[in-house]
Amino acid sequence: MNDIVPYRIDVPQTERDDLADRLDRTRWPDELPGAGWDYGIPLDRVRALADRWRHGYDWRRHEAELNEFPQFTTEIDGQRVHFLHVRSANPEALPLLLLHGWPGSVLEFHALIGRLAGDFHLVVPSLPGFGFSGPTAERGWDLHRIARALAELMTRLGYPRFGAHGGDWGSGVARALGGAVPERVVGVHVNYLPTPGPATGLTGTDRDRAERTAAFAANRPGYQVLQATRPQTISYALTDSPAGQLAWIAEKFTEWADPAAAISDDVLLTDVSIYWFTRTAGSSARLAKESGHGTPCPVPMGVAVLPHDIVLSVRPLAERLFDIRHWTELPRGGHFAALEVPVELAADIRAFFRSLVISSSP
Repeated sequence: MNDIVPYRIDVPQTERDDLADRLDRTRWPDELPGAGWDYGIPLDRVRALADRWRHGYDWRRHEAELNEFPQFTTEIDGQRVHFLHVRSANPEALPLLLLHGWPGSVLEFHALIGRLAGDFHLVVPSLPGFGFSGPTAERGWDLHRIARALAELMTRLGYPRFGAHGGDWGSGVARALGGAVPERVVGVHVNYLPTPGPATGLTGTDRDRAERTAAFAANRPGYQVLQATRPQTISYALTDSPAGQLAWIAEKFTEWADPAAAISDDVLLTDVSIYWFTRTAGSSARLAKESGHGTPCPVPMGVAVLPHDIVLSVRPLAERLFDIRHWTELPRGGHFAALEVPVELAADIRAFFRSLVISSSP
């Protein structure tokens, strides 16, 4: 059961034909005149994306790009775990986990791998319940169980000590790893870190950010409420309708990204295709219902804050909870940092872990 098996993505033609047929038969909703984004993602935007997906997008080309890096699967705690594994030419390089969130996938990190492989042995898993790891099959796959599974994965790969980087759910998993096996985790770098807490005593930008975070928490967006309370109910529509799955994800890629660092439609469609072909709309949504509050992360932490993210971290509040060693305010970018600003993000990850190595040197 500890076997690590080489893996290659090869979506059957029957699946692609089924997708084409469903796109051709899409029953489109109406839309109020001049609605824009007031009621959700506009109809003309989704129709244009669906037309591209059906007639102009080449899955096989993007599938080949996804297969450029070595991939494997293994079974941990009864769950298949898919991952990329790219070893550095430097045998002494630090192993580093790169952890995606929702609605992301391993695709997020393709632009980072070439920029980081010289300094790190890279392990890039599809989180259980997401993408090529496939749906989870039982209750309890929360952030902490995922963290324990990934710690076991690093053991199987022969990495007793490692670092972790993540955004969105990947940030939570990275912090959970630091709490679960602090003796093994050198440090945790994140590009998303909600910092709830009172604005008392804060001024200027910090106060504005704290108030924005409090407002976000008090008025949770609809997608988050649905995924945290009724993931099974929404899974029927998302698994049966490619237009539904497309709209559900495309909205976030637009709203959460920096307009100046826009993500291409083909990257978006590849990400949506991964969710569609693996039927993981429901299981990825379940993570919001399974996961509660985080746990302390006692290991050194680095934080990159991107100006167009959903919420922006407040350093004084973060320092009350975590051992913050590194803090960067990047000039551009949003929630999908690895896709939007891979050069800047790679440099920040490298700087953080190099600072830990230097500071721990005799």
